[in-house]
Amino acid sequence: MRGSSIRRGAPLLILLLVLALLPFGANGYILGVLTTAYYFAVFAMSWDLLFGYAGEVNFGPTFLIGLGAYGAGMANALLHVPVPFAILIGAAAAVAGGVALAIPALRLSGPYLGLITLVAVLLLQQAIVIFAGVTGGEIGLSVPDVLSIDSGPNYEYALGFMIISGLVLRVIARSSLGMILQAAGQDRIAAAALGFNATKHKVLAFAISALFSGIAGALLVFYLGTASVSAVVDVAIGVRVIIAAVLGGRRSIIGGAIGAIFLIVAGELLRPIGQLSTFVVALIALVVIVLLPDGLLGLLPSRRGA
Repeated sequence: MRGSSIRRGAPLLILLLVLALLPFGANGYILGVLTTAYYFAVFAMSWDLLFGYAGEVNFGPTFLIGLGAYGAGMANALLHVPVPFAILIGAAAAVAGGVALAIPALRLSGPYLGLITLVAVLLLQQAIVIFAGVTGGEIGLSVPDVLSIDSGPNYEYALGFMIISGLVLRVIARSSLGMILQAAGQDRIAAAALGFNATKHKVLAFAISALFSGIAGALLVFYLGTASVSAVVDVAIGVRVIIAAVLGGRRSIIGGAIGAIFLIVAGELLRPIGQLSTFVVALIALVVIVLLPDGLLGLLPSRRGA
């Protein structure tokens, strides 16, 4: 059993090693595309923790991402808080906002969580525009500090955070919390009969998802040098996050990373065909989602043989 686990994990370790060495041979453009893809990978993995395991659909992942991004950006731009502490502030804002949103929504039945999170995104967009004096409004909020001006370090920051996030989220998903979330997602009444407080555990999962989404959003802002609605809050960004998680493989965590990287890289490779690129990428995603229940992760030999 241990030997088979090592054999299954070896290709992933080799791939991560290749990715870690990429800055020594790849140009800044490639590193830039992958840097953005890695942050989207964290968004997708975080979203999958709640949907894949608890069965709760969050239609507004950019609400959490936006709180983290703008919380960190405003702390740095307006209060001159150093980047590391600004990231912590952004993460705290995302967790606080996420929990405040989840507690009333998860106590309701049906699609209320999805509807409430979607409305929350629209309200956040309007708040950014209304309070343009401190948020930058539609133009965006420029931050005075960035993680690095070089593509290499920025790439390594994103890759390292994606790997750490994936490991932590996977451990959580395989822990007792993950099992309780699955039980509650499949039959909430039965889980309650066993003594599990489904709402409490789902709120905890939402908080964990918010934490990683918020940190990734904050890091993205200090990579881009600006926080804007189009980059971190727009509903279209949330749709891409959701598609990435489902495309890569639901209830796998790592599938979200695979789906996000695929979407970003495929979009860049098809950029020469103009607006048609969005159609082609969306069509590919639709075909995979319909034909492969396990997503792109299901194409791996270890998954097919499982």
